[in-house]
Amino acid sequence: MAHAQQAGQSQRAAITSASLARSTVRHWNAPPVTSAAAPAALADFIETPEGVEWLRRVQMAAHWCICEQGGAGVRVVCDFLELSGLSALSGASYGTQQAFQAELERQIVSSATTLREVLAKTMPHRLLSVVEDETWQDGMRLVAIEPVSNVILLEQVSAARSAAAWSQALERGLAGFKVTVVQGISDEAKGLLAHVERDQGAHHSTDLFHLQHEVSKAMSLALRRTEQQAEAEETTAKARWQAECAAEQAYHRQHHGPGRPPAFAARIDRTLEAYVQASLARERAQAQRAESKALIGAFSAVDHPYDLEQGQAQTPEQLQTHLAGLFARLEALAEEVDLSERLCARLAKAKRLTNSLVATLAFFFMTVNTRVQALDLSPAIEQAMLNDLIPALYLERAAARSPGAEQRHRLRALSAQRLAPLQQPAHPIQSLDEATRRHLEQVAGDCADLFQRSSSCVEGRNGVLALYKHGHHRLSPRKQQVLTALHNFAIKRPDGTTAAERFFAQPHPSLFEQVLERMPWPARPARRRPRPAKRPYLTLVAA
Repeated sequence: MAHAQQAGQSQRAAITSASLARSTVRHWNAPPVTSAAAPAALADFIETPEGVEWLRRVQMAAHWCICEQGGAGVRVVCDFLELSGLSALSGASYGTQQAFQAELERQIVSSATTLREVLAKTMPHRLLSVVEDETWQDGMRLVAIEPVSNVILLEQVSAARSAAAWSQALERGLAGFKVTVVQGISDEAKGLLAHVERDQGAHHSTDLFHLQHEVSKAMSLALRRTEQQAEAEETTAKARWQAECAAEQAYHRQHHGPGRPPAFAARIDRTLEAYVQASLARERAQAQRAESKALIGAFSAVDHPYDLEQGQAQTPEQLQTHLAGLFARLEALAEEVDLSERLCARLAKAKRLTNSLVATLAFFFMTVNTRVQALDLSPAIEQAMLNDLIPALYLERAAARSPGAEQRHRLRALSAQRLAPLQQPAHPIQSLDEATRRHLEQVAGDCADLFQRSSSCVEGRNGVLALYKHGHHRLSPRKQQVLTALHNFAIKRPDGTTAAERFFAQPHPSLFEQVLERMPWPARPARRRPRPAKRPYLTLVAA
């Protein structure tokens, strides 16, 4: 402000160019007033240019963390300013902070759009796998996520989920990107199938969860009911046996005259035999349910391009054999428990999806072989890539997704075992220069990431939006855009990278810092006006 006036501008022109209120400038020019809530040294610091910068950063950080990332409302920020004592230095009213947040959200969306356009111009070309599904928070939204980087490519409201709607939306979402879609991961919706295979010309990978879910719907409830019925019959049989034993004891405690006593022994033997049979039936039902649960989990264990026990490549024929064996046992269980025709149809529907799983494995190995052969390597290094490096990197990724610590440690040890020969000085790959080895590692990592069998990232996004909606009751279009921008450009993994940085393969400026430069200066607090005391209702009134 002072520099602008020294350059010959009037105070009004300087105020307009700085987007400030005249009351704020008058407050700055007024003699400093020390507030009881703010120490004198802090009040003096705020009057300096550095102090104003610091105050704007603190206020924006409060809105950024509390409202945008934390999902709370503006009133929580107002309370924060009051309790921290910053309300003596910056306006803490709801109207002031609400206007600040609205401007913050506009700048977040604008800055993220600019970053997206700049990064898209310099990104390297890449083959893209896309996970697609719908979310249902405040209407239907079409969502597409790149599963490796977890960047949101598309998140928009749509009135339809047909193949044409998906293709048009994805075309807008990928505008300006140097990518080629080679794989789509989703459920078996007809619109998505046509969109991926016909419109994009890509391979469709079936979500393994939907196969497991169909099997679970066919088997789990029926087996649980059988188990509950067996438990109830066992309880009834036990009660009858105990009643017969108690009747015999009660009979012998009393004096009886001549005559044949009741045949307690035969009754007890019959009820005991019934109790034993009921116990065996309950154990059999429990074993059938446990086996069904284990078989459902076994689908996840076998659906991998590399065997998780030895790390060897699994051919599509081997996968087909494993899946056929699992379904053969499930069908035998269904026959044992006399599954209904409707539930058997669900099991048959799930069985039909095995062809898609086998096709995905064939697509994986075909693409991997094509990419490795395009490198034009020597036979020894090419075999090392296919047999050791790519399997080792895949096992490392499988370990990161494993639920149990024991399995994680085992898979990491197996990955290290496959990498050990490549790290020996005598191996041909060590004769390559460092840049070439880095390039081979990158290609091997891309190949390992190619195998995708889950659309859980979109389901997780749906859950996150549900939490935000729970606090806000609805998500406005601007709020939705802000959440997408923060997901892509602000939220970081433990390695310190954002989703955009992983997707575009290059670092980008901090979104927070870019928005901070565009935000207005914090408003100065208004003069506190004393509120009139509330008049008691029973005050005497003169006659």
